[in-house]
Amino acid sequence: MPELLNDDAITDVLGTLPDWERDGDAITRTVELDSFPQAIQVVNRVAEIAENNNHHPDIDIRWRTLTFRCSTHSEGGLTDLDVSLAEEIDGIVDALRAG
Repeated sequence: MPELLNDDAITDVLGTLPDWERDGDAITRTVELDSFPQAIQVVNRVAEIAENNNHHPDIDIRWRTLTFRCSTHSEGGLTDLDVSLAEEIDGIVDALRAG
């Protein structure tokens, strides 16, 4: 079972994830893509990773704006699973924007 991160660990993590912010028991990031199909492409790739890792973010889709919310619901807060997923999401978004 993953262990909850304490406040100091969360602060440290957010220092390495500059596009994310803490929202209670979760970390969130909002991304605006160039088009709706591009946003859905990101969602589909995140869905593949989340399914493979059996750890799923909440995703809000508003046309070409996506908001990701990561929290380990079974543990009641943030764990390393959320940090890893946030890093994966950043990689997907960065790769799409670079390509």
